[in-house]
Amino acid sequence: MGKPTGFMELPRAERRYQAPSDRIKHYREFTLAPSDVEMAEQGARCMDCGIPFCHQGCPVNNIIPEWNDGVYRGDWQEALAVLHSTNNFPEFTGSICPAPCEAACTLNLNDQPVTIKSIERAIIDKGWEMGWVKPQIPTERSGKRVAVIGSGPAGMACAQQLARAGHEVVLYEKNDRIGGLLRYGIPDFKMEKIHIDRRIAQMQAEGVRFRPNSNIGKDIPVQKILAEYDAVVLTIGSEKARDLEVAGRNDYQGVHFAMDFLRQQNKRNAGDPIADEVAISAQGKHVVVIGGGDTGSDCIGTSIRQGALSVVQLEILPQPPEKENKLLTWPNWPNKLRTTSSHDEGIKHRYWSANTKSVTGKNGIITHLNAVAVEWKQENGQWQMSEKPDGTFTLKADLVLLAMGFVHPVHEGLLQDLGVELDGRGQIKANEKHYSTSVDKVFAAGDGRRGQSLVVWAIREGRQAARAVDEYLMGASELPR
Repeated sequence: MGKPTGFMELPRAERRYQAPSDRIKHYREFTLAPSDVEMAEQGARCMDCGIPFCHQGCPVNNIIPEWNDGVYRGDWQEALAVLHSTNNFPEFTGSICPAPCEAACTLNLNDQPVTIKSIERAIIDKGWEMGWVKPQIPTERSGKRVAVIGSGPAGMACAQQLARAGHEVVLYEKNDRIGGLLRYGIPDFKMEKIHIDRRIAQMQAEGVRFRPNSNIGKDIPVQKILAEYDAVVLTIGSEKARDLEVAGRNDYQGVHFAMDFLRQQNKRNAGDPIADEVAISAQGKHVVVIGGGDTGSDCIGTSIRQGALSVVQLEILPQPPEKENKLLTWPNWPNKLRTTSSHDEGIKHRYWSANTKSVTGKNGIITHLNAVAVEWKQENGQWQMSEKPDGTFTLKADLVLLAMGFVHPVHEGLLQDLGVELDGRGQIKANEKHYSTSVDKVFAAGDGRRGQSLVVWAIREGRQAARAVDEYLMGASELPR
């Protein structure tokens, strides 16, 4: 490494943000960009640890020490080339990935991991600023046609790789804009959509054709797609949300899936009209968010920006420890208490080990959520939940947002018409080597195959599926896995 003693001389510098009182007034990104000097110092902290466990922690196997060293030496263009060699869209991961690479960093043993995520974002920001990010147009065309269905990060990565291999690629999306969950599920204050738009322009120059407003299995028959293309890749995501099956769920207005709520705000930010009769707003309301993950956090930040009177969050699982036992967890992703920027913006309370029992209301509109405290005990090797005596409580609730995760891809329409085999969890059945489904020339990658997961896993699977498709079409492939 450029500075072998950097990790002993320089402290970790956390990301800096606008003050909560300022950032809740808008929906733009609020991370303060570090200087080149600051990033060089952070890159210098990457130690010559012998075994870079950060590679293991990163699903796309980013070559992290090398681009850290490039930033330290001021060779940003080399750092960008190394970064792009494994990751098509580092601005996506540098914005919203939870950074399992940092958890795996050797310096995390003393709670001072290298700021890998911040360096990654700084590299790609510099690349766009300097005009180094250019289309990679193939010199030869294969004559093969591939349809990629679903334009989230897995679909975009798969389509881009296949286009660079010389295939004619058409990327279908059922919504009116390209980007999938990145476009409509991630709030703009976490990732502005210009990052997607710039990649769309790059991919169009590389030969990818985009077809929004194209719901395969509804607007376009599945058999038409199978007849017109040499291969089809399903990157449709996992969109079947876990519902709240309690008394009053369907009796009162005001209970909504998180994705419906987040999608609407992103469409407002994009200037799209929202019909008054279907508009979901937290303004002037007591909001209860059910689910303690990233989607729940996104609902909190969005509700606060919309002007909620109060926001509370419920999680059915126990509160994790504030600090993990490194000797038991490192270099794996630890279960620990995570407080996000949205929590810092004004959440009223976070309830742990709390289970919703019912919702009640007046004149058809929700007014309260009734819950009970629970405890978890292990019996015969399995965790069992039981309600605590006298553990019931009631919360004011004018708006309840369900952020409890997703169970599997939507089966109706496309998947049923194709007749692809599903696994025991309802995901598309395809292995991680060939990514092929039970239907000839049909492949699957991303959340629809592996289940709800991270953006970095989606990019990895899209890239690997592209190589598998290229091998299927050409007999061999030079695309990286």
